[in-house]
Amino acid sequence: MLAVSEGVNLVEAEARIHALRSNPKGLRDAEGAVVDRIIDELDCGRLRVAEPSDGGWVTHAWIKEAILLYFMRREATTFGDGALLFHDKIPTKTNYAQIGVRCVPPGVARYGAFLGKGTILMPGFVNIGAFVDEGSMIDTWATVGSCAQIGKGVHLSGGVGIGGVLEPPQAQPVIVEDGAFVGSRSIVVEGVHIGTEAVIGAGVVLTASTPVLDVRGSQPSELRGRIPPRAVVIPGTLPKRFPAGEYGVPCALIIGERSASTDRKTSLNAALRDYGVAV
Repeated sequence: MLAVSEGVNLVEAEARIHALRSNPKGLRDAEGAVVDRIIDELDCGRLRVAEPSDGGWVTHAWIKEAILLYFMRREATTFGDGALLFHDKIPTKTNYAQIGVRCVPPGVARYGAFLGKGTILMPGFVNIGAFVDEGSMIDTWATVGSCAQIGKGVHLSGGVGIGGVLEPPQAQPVIVEDGAFVGSRSIVVEGVHIGTEAVIGAGVVLTASTPVLDVRGSQPSELRGRIPPRAVVIPGTLPKRFPAGEYGVPCALIIGERSASTDRKTSLNAALRDYGVAV
């Protein structure tokens, strides 16, 4: 994790956050200023709620606790430019030109969310604690929930719902690795991890309990909670017997692997055409 600016010690900051969570009596006084500093560091990307570590990912529960304290520390106020007014405890980001981000009206990112240089935010929403790396596209009505981690060059298509999680603090957020393409109206929640350059077809629903069936071999193999790098995924159904009869329940199907020659901007359509599937 990168060091916090202006000499704030991470070990000390974590201890102070834990103390305030146990006893928030001084939260709205000078004692609570450490909370503001943590949110400032999240906003500029020097801190992250979750980050890669030793081949996996580590979630920093104490930073989530700081976000929860930030809500408690602040009062709701009205703000905006008159054409688009808000009444909330958390202000919106306003420094888009400074950080090199394009925000199309009425796209909104809350303060405490990081947007990397070259990111495009269409009329969608990015919540506090989220991290969106450089060159990613948050398309129209796509949402990035609290603490979700979005990599470089990711395309979240129209209406994609990336879930957020603040409680319990130790829960891993949704992670979408570099170069992934998530198709329109897909839903990714409950800490699902999408691997590098994976292609998720339109309408796929991924939860921690959604069966993900790899059907590329002679027999299916099942995964849950993660999509491998470069996998091509479409929605499917599994038969399940209930007292009233047998019905199809949702699953996700890994039908192939993204071609090395597939251009990222057209990866969804091209990858699905490669496998004779239209979704």
